[in-house]
Amino acid sequence: MESFYNFWPEIAYYISLRYLIIAGGAYLLFYVLFRNQWFRQKIQLVFPKNKRILMEVLYSMQTTVIFATIFLLVVIVLRPYTNLYEDVDAYGSVYYLFTIPVMFVIHDTYFYWMHRAIHHPKLFRHIHFIHHQSTNPTPLAAYSFHFSESILEGMIIPIIAFTIPVHTSALIIFLLGQFIINVYGHLGFELFPARFHKTWIGKWINTSVAHNQHHKHFNGNYGLYFLFWDRWMGTLRTDYDETFDEVKNRKEVIHGELQGNK
Repeated sequence: MESFYNFWPEIAYYISLRYLIIAGGAYLLFYVLFRNQWFRQKIQLVFPKNKRILMEVLYSMQTTVIFATIFLLVVIVLRPYTNLYEDVDAYGSVYYLFTIPVMFVIHDTYFYWMHRAIHHPKLFRHIHFIHHQSTNPTPLAAYSFHFSESILEGMIIPIIAFTIPVHTSALIIFLLGQFIINVYGHLGFELFPARFHKTWIGKWINTSVAHNQHHKHFNGNYGLYFLFWDRWMGTLRTDYDETFDEVKNRKEVIHGELQGNK
């Protein structure tokens, strides 16, 4: 446990710094520096109130503390009981690389079913309501959770560590990648090109439009990285294609008269 306490401040600092650099950087670019130039690609043509943005940051800081705790419990305290390994040669470099996309698939499956579960009325108001207060999310909402949801979100770390042999550095790479994708999902701007959602690969990829719809309407589009489960389980919103097309095909919007806050 001594190692746990020694490393905890460093890991908490790293996760918080990662949040501030990636989520904060995205916010700076899209909501401050280039908000006028890129406004046409804003999914909801309004900007959230400063009070809501502050709450996103405060809840996210709480989440970074919880994530740091879960991560260190797994890689230090519970390590002897996990499938974590340190020698790349133990399984080879091909397996090392293979585990990274596998972790995304495992996480997407876990997230989809966990996410649907916490939308049950008896769970929603106690667990998921905080995240859905951001009906018009910014990238700063990526970690904006009630503490109980932060624990559920962080459980993907032990799930992976106890499921497949995975190198610690591959796990760290996965955690960085998933956060970047999470920030894109909450960005509030669509980065993929027009008609991407109708390509052979795009129809299976979750987009910022898809997740923004979930925040706005509170139902449908439960996936994280992919749309496999949403399509297979019939939970993809029927207006998804229409909304994606509307966002990407806008010719002009009058920014000045659309400054209402949500």
